[in-house]
Amino acid sequence: MAGGQEKILRQRIKSVNSTRKITKAMELIAAAQIPRSLARIIANRPYRLGMQRILLEAALGDPAGAAKLIALPERVESALVLVLTGDRGLSGPYNNASLRAGERLVEKLQSEGTNVRLVVVGKKATAYFRFRGLSVEESYSGFVDRPTFSDAQDIAALLARPYLESEAQQILLVSTRYISVGSQAIEVRQLLPLVVPDVPVDTTPKPLQGYTEFEPEVENLLFYLMPRFLESEIFSALLEGAASFHTSQQRAMAAATENADELSQNLTRVMNRARQDSITTEIMEIVGGAEALRSGK
Repeated sequence: MAGGQEKILRQRIKSVNSTRKITKAMELIAAAQIPRSLARIIANRPYRLGMQRILLEAALGDPAGAAKLIALPERVESALVLVLTGDRGLSGPYNNASLRAGERLVEKLQSEGTNVRLVVVGKKATAYFRFRGLSVEESYSGFVDRPTFSDAQDIAALLARPYLESEAQQILLVSTRYISVGSQAIEVRQLLPLVVPDVPVDTTPKPLQGYTEFEPEVENLLFYLMPRFLESEIFSALLEGAASFHTSQQRAMAAATENADELSQNLTRVMNRARQDSITTEIMEIVGGAEALRSGK
């Protein structure tokens, strides 16, 4: 029996060590991807901030012309919700946190009588919402690890058309914001209408510094820039999501590797103990047999 137990333990140790090799390799791959993702976020930041500044200045310069893009109706009849997740698991809480936040947002909007049109990025989101009986209007996958600007353009084009044609009055985004290597946060924010910074009630927005002339008119300019703004925001969210995914996966695989090391050590101790018990039993049987022979003589 002891020999059989030792064989089973050897097989388990071999299996754990094989799993450890996989988790260690995934940890190293994810760690190598993190600096690349961060470099892309930093490179994209000036364009994103510039696009936000231009739209904000135009909206504040002519609030009447920008009414459609900055005014949220009292009752939102239809809203577009974009949820960003990953294509793969083994990434700690990354996917689950976004999915639960997206599900809570959809339930909240539906409870308010809003028709929700759900657009998702990532295979995990597609499977999750369809399993729960929520209709997914469009899904994207295959580029979450390394998104390109053309991917963001495709998604933005899908979202911009219903908004410009007044089929939807609000566009919301659920994504993971990359703060630092040790901190990522789920972010639910409104992309459209534009969120203009609050100003005191008894004051008017401060005039723009210097003289700004808009050509064409602000209303036409905003409707031209609005799809570009969506592309910029979605691309930034995709980049931050990719960095968050790699960071979360690196942490998860590092923890899995540590657990595999600990389990292998524990199983090795148990196996050594079983081997010692087996040796002790055999010695006792030999001694007992020798004593029996001596007594017989």
